[in-house]
Amino acid sequence: QVQLVESGGGLVQAGGSLRLSCAASRSIFNINSMGWYRQTPGKQREFVAEITSGGSTNYAVFAKGRFTVSRDNAKNTMYLQMGSLKPEDTAIYYCWGLTTTQYWGQGTQVTVSS
Repeated sequence: QVQLVESGGGLVQAGGSLRLSCAASRSIFNINSMGWYRQTPGKQREFVAEITSGGSTNYAVFAKGRFTVSRDNAKNTMYLQMGSLKPEDTAIYYCWGLTTTQYWGQGTQVTVSS
């Protein structure tokens, strides 16, 4: 069992940056994959970025070049550094982890003003 808790969301102007954190309740060393999804009202949750236990990363097209996902196994924490933010990046961002089960955090709101 793993609890995931996001933090770092907030209000930022277009063009600005935010760093989201996802703190796990136990070691993430053997969590096969961790990542971020986002969701806006009336839309399905969409993939943002992923990082494997080996450090391989994968990004949605809209995130490439602007977002960077990383993980610090010593701190049991995953991060999403977001830059060049746009109003369309406004969403609730969810942390996700996969072992033999999927785990989700409660989400953190990111609002980008124009």
